[in-house]
Amino acid sequence: MRTTQRHKALSAVALLGAAGLTLASCSSDGGGDSGDGGDSDNVVTVYGTISDTEAELLDESWADFEAESGIDIQYEASKEFESQIGIRAQGGNPPDIAIFPQPGLLADLASRGYLTPAPEGVQQNVAEYWSEDWAAYGTVDGTLYGAPLMASVKGFIWYQPAMFAEWGVEVPETLDELMALTETIQSTTGSAPWCAGFGSGDATGWPGTDWVEDMVLRDSGPEVYDQWVTNEVKFTDQPIIDAFDAAGEYLLNPDFVNAGFGDVQSINSTEFGDPAAALVSGDCALHHQASFFTGFIEDAGGTVAEDGDVWAFIMPGQEAGAPAVTGGGEIVGAFNDESDTVQVLEYLSSPEWANNRVSLGGVISANSGLDPANASSGLLTQAIEILQDPNTTFRFDASDLMPGAVGAGTFWKGMVSWVSGTPVDEVTEQIEAGWPS
Repeated sequence: MRTTQRHKALSAVALLGAAGLTLASCSSDGGGDSGDGGDSDNVVTVYGTISDTEAELLDESWADFEAESGIDIQYEASKEFESQIGIRAQGGNPPDIAIFPQPGLLADLASRGYLTPAPEGVQQNVAEYWSEDWAAYGTVDGTLYGAPLMASVKGFIWYQPAMFAEWGVEVPETLDELMALTETIQSTTGSAPWCAGFGSGDATGWPGTDWVEDMVLRDSGPEVYDQWVTNEVKFTDQPIIDAFDAAGEYLLNPDFVNAGFGDVQSINSTEFGDPAAALVSGDCALHHQASFFTGFIEDAGGTVAEDGDVWAFIMPGQEAGAPAVTGGGEIVGAFNDESDTVQVLEYLSSPEWANNRVSLGGVISANSGLDPANASSGLLTQAIEILQDPNTTFRFDASDLMPGAVGAGTFWKGMVSWVSGTPVDEVTEQIEAGWPS
């Protein structure tokens, strides 16, 4: 989901603004006519961050539903969604439905009475087709307010299959084997195996947060991860410092990075999409990035397939066969319970919609009713199978769950300082200081 990551970078300022938005001065019963249509004229307004080509595909994904139901779904995209959705809710002019890229923002509006609880049909769909983990991201104080929509899987490690065959190495099944693989490639080639890029304008540093999140989940488990997201476990606590150190074994080691770009310091100045070309050319052997990176590989002239130029595997855990992944996605919530709004919500939470949208290409969903064969690439099929595997432990991107002042603020900045040589104890103290009191 390349667009989601581009939005993450472009909306850094909006995220920070949203974190400080105070809505408590205005009360609402959370229901009634939105003022933007409702069922009076069979128009349902939807507001979100999905834009450009992906927005066109979104419109196409519900075209059959519109024809059958007689409901006109009018979608509006905005790069200022995070700040504007609260302002519109507070001003009494919200859309009928919003597509939230951060569960924390949905929870904020739900807790203030702006969102309506999910209707019965949506509750049934979520119970049948979504895991408890995914359902929890749309649940506030025990009440379901939102249904998951699309998803992305993070923690993929990209490589060239032909080079693995040449070196006589295999895909690792544990973190120890990943380190052994790294050392083997370095000793065989005499070059750094990994390439990394944290550059992303105002959002520089976010790719590093994905590394730390993966290490927290794999080294300390989901319970510590969940406590970290709510600040019960602090950045200055040992499990998080250990995760930084585990990531640092790769990212801060001059023998292991930064293939094709320079030394460790070059990570911050390398744009996050640039390693794609290094992977295709063979200058880089290993790169850590989410499923959306498929598009960057293709833009660089490579094919993504098991027998193609570039392929990927999920970063392994401490033990083989116990997959744990981080990822992202959207949650859909409503500002009224009008009949047309309810029908659209039920459709968006259904496997019918998931199969329609995924078959159009470029995205995936964690809906268990989705046929993985509908994915537009082998890697996206693999990502769907990971999400649908009952043994998979999935956790939403921690920085997206944290308050914006941390997740899109001090955490991003802390990664830049860390790569620049600031000691981990000092970095984690700086990040923790951003947590709202």
